[in-house]
Amino acid sequence: MNSQDIEGVKQLLSLPKKIVITPHRNPDGDAMGSTLGLCHYLKLKGHDPVVIVPNEFPDFLAWLPSSETVRVFEKEIESVTRILKEAELIFTLDFNVLSRTGDQMEAALKELTAPFIMIDHHQKPGDYAVHTFSDTSFGSTCEMVYHFINALGDNSLIDKTIATCLYTGIVTDSGSFRYPSTTGTTHRVVAEFIDRGIDNTA
Repeated sequence: MNSQDIEGVKQLLSLPKKIVITPHRNPDGDAMGSTLGLCHYLKLKGHDPVVIVPNEFPDFLAWLPSSETVRVFEKEIESVTRILKEAELIFTLDFNVLSRTGDQMEAALKELTAPFIMIDHHQKPGDYAVHTFSDTSFGSTCEMVYHFINALGDNSLIDKTIATCLYTGIVTDSGSFRYPSTTGTTHRVVAEFIDRGIDNTA
């Protein structure tokens, strides 16, 4: 993100807001870790965030902190659409074109008037967001969320819960640190998470 985007995001987050955070359809570890990590951060900032996934996420990710609060669009279309319409800000994480949420949710998202913020590491981002943090050099959206929080000046708010969520996505999308996108910075971020109490032995 450039300095103009950072200041724009700070403005959007300067007052408490109802916020929706959504990942792509068939969410994986990076999608769930990044959305829940950002959700916990926004709660600490005084906002009212909710994670809405297009469809069910895998059972093996149900241990993530607050995963039980996640709403599933395709299971409860009417009530979740109401939440979307009431949202004052939308974060889209780990995807960069709305079609990645599936036909029904894409249609619902396109009807919204609230501003969108995109955080993603895939190629060819769409242009639907007012602020875009897109960088293909990152191996995971979770690592990008860490840098996003840092850019907003809130590193001190990254507690064990947030770190646990973000660590999950970094591990899964890096192939347990084997993929070429894993950098020295990735390891330094994880070292910081370990210092903050995450369990990296499981």
